[in-house]
Parts: sequence; structure tokens; C-alpha cells
Amino acid sequence: MLRASARTTRLAGVAVALALVAAACGSSSKSKSANTSTTGTPLPAATLNGSGSTFQQAYDQAAIQKFTSAHSGVTINYAGGGSGKGRTDLQNQIVDFAGTDALPKPADLSAYKGGPLLYFPTVAAPITVSYNLSGVDTLQLSADTIAKIFQAQITTWNDPAIKAENPSATLPGTKITVVHRADSSGTTQNFTKFLNVAAPTVWKLGTNSTVAWPAGTQAGTGNTGVAQLVKTTSGAVGYVDYSDAKATNLTFAAVKNQAGSYVKASLAGATAALAAVTPGPDLSYDPINAAGANAYPITSPTWIMIYKTQTDHAKGTVLKAFLAYILSPEGQNLAGPADYANLPATILTPAQAQLNQIVIP
Repeated sequence: MLRASARTTRLAGVAVALALVAAACGSSSKSKSANTSTTGTPLPAATLNGSGSTFQQAYDQAAIQKFTSAHSGVTINYAGGGSGKGRTDLQNQIVDFAGTDALPKPADLSAYKGGPLLYFPTVAAPITVSYNLSGVDTLQLSADTIAKIFQAQITTWNDPAIKAENPSATLPGTKITVVHRADSSGTTQNFTKFLNVAAPTVWKLGTNSTVAWPAGTQAGTGNTGVAQLVKTTSGAVGYVDYSDAKATNLTFAAVKNQAGSYVKASLAGATAALAAVTPGPDLSYDPINAAGANAYPITSPTWIMIYKTQTDHAKGTVLKAFLAYILSPEGQNLAGPADYANLPATILTPAQAQLNQIVIP
């Protein structure tokens, strides 16, 4: 799936830089690694199809481009569509893997027709609170204030609650237009999870992949859709993944974290949030509202979901190799240039060990 032109240009730059690094390694190294798995075994020809999270899509594109360029006969397609679509497609065995920013609920596991699942964390990144307000380049917002904005309790930018957190800003009386996701979205689930946890007495809309937003709000499909609506609507505010917010040149607020510090979305802030978490046995983990003075509080995890027991030898072999590549130092080094935080060893090590649980016929 093609991305916005700004992102395409940026990813092209990443690809060029990677190509130069590969060339510097010498032709003998390339000949050994081309079309082989991490164990040196040649990979069979196969086509993998995935769908789901648009939050992780820019990283996926970079990893797919690099991996398939080294493995002739391998094609990987990733269609996006939102975390909810990815989970549904995997349930129905339409795709070979799903990208998701929120894991299935235990009650939903029986719907997955291919049996038990494995969750592989890949990267992480901030969810920004992006806004379009002429003349206001910096903004500080607490969870309570963000909750009131997205519930339409605060309807203008010069509301006293916003003024109290931004005493030096000249705030206009511009009407606030709330922009949210139209599709079933892990970004929505993690954004609303933050409000549910950090503003429990204020936030009333719950947390899920879809939310009953107030009347008068606008909806965009995918993170790019929300980003474009914010960019083109005066007074708009929306939640957008860090990669898309940067690619669209959006302005985003500093958000008050658990320690009481206002932290602007950044990869350093996401890394600080990741340092405070420990994954569970199934590799679920939650960096939302993590402790630490430097932690960005709306840091989202994201995973690739697959069936533990694969049914096709070629596809299973290539899928395992692709996941191993993502979890390798080379794969994790793609994160930063694509505007994602790579994972700490506390998450990477058990994820790498979990590769051995994949059953390939």
C-alpha cells in the first residue's frame, strides 16, 4: 500500500542509506546472505500476505523492502486497514500474519480458526496529540484536559482549562474539531486506554478499538486519514502515530506523564517508557502511562500475530525468517530511521526465543 508522499520520500532515503551500508559490506557477504534464512538455509519461494495496524506500517514497509531485496522469490504484502481488520483477517485465515497494536481478548481467541496464536512485539512509538492552531507552536496538555477535549466538554481553544496549563500561550477562541479513527484501530484502543488510566474520573467513553465519539467530530481512515484531516482543518486535534505526524508535518502537544512532567512525543520518550515495563509470558506488555520522569505517557506497543502451527512449509519457513529478521539487530536498526523506537533486550530476548515455538510442517 502506498503512503503519503512525505513518508514515501523519507522511506526512500532510508532505503538508499541501507543500500550504501550493504554495498560497503562487500560482495562476498551479500552472496552468503542472499536468499538464506538466519541459519544459512536457503529460503523457499513464497508469498506472504498481511493486514492490520497502520501504526506499524511505515516500519513494516522498511523491513519488508530490506528483507525481500535479500531473498529472491520472496514477496511480502502488507495491506494495513487497521488492527481490527488485521485480527479479523487472521481469524478467517485470509492473511498469513496480522499487525495489531492491541491483543485479542481471551473471549475472542476461539474465533481464530487456525488454532493457538503467537504474539511477536516488533517496535514501539508514541501516539501524538496533534493539533492545527495557527500561531500556537507549543502546547501542554494533561490527561484530564485531553479527555475533556475529546469528549467535547471543552469546545474552544481558549477554554480556561487549556489556558491554565499554557499561561504564556496566546490561545484563540477557535472552535475545536476533534478527529478520530473511522476504522477499528489499535491506536484508538491505546489512546483511550491512556485516558482511561490517567484520567479515570473524567474519561467516560471507555477504551476499545472503536469508541462512540460525540456528535460533531470527524473521522479519518487509518493514521494517515486522521493526520490529513488535522492538517487541513483549522482548530482540529487528533491522535496520530508519531511516524505519520512527522511525515505530515503536524504540530503535537507535550503530554503530562505519571511523574507530573510535560513530555513531548519523541523516540527518547518512548524508549524511556519501554524501560519501565516487563513482558508477560505471552509477550504482552503495556507501556501506556509508564513511570519515569522522561517517559512519554502515550507510548504504544505493536505486535505481529501469527498462528503457532503453520500449514504450509514454504510460507511458514519464510514467515519465521522474516520475524527473526525484525527481531535481529539489523531489523531493529530500521526502527529509528522510520520514526519508531526499537525494543529493549528485556522484550527482544524472549521474543527471539519464542521463534522456536513456531511449528512448520
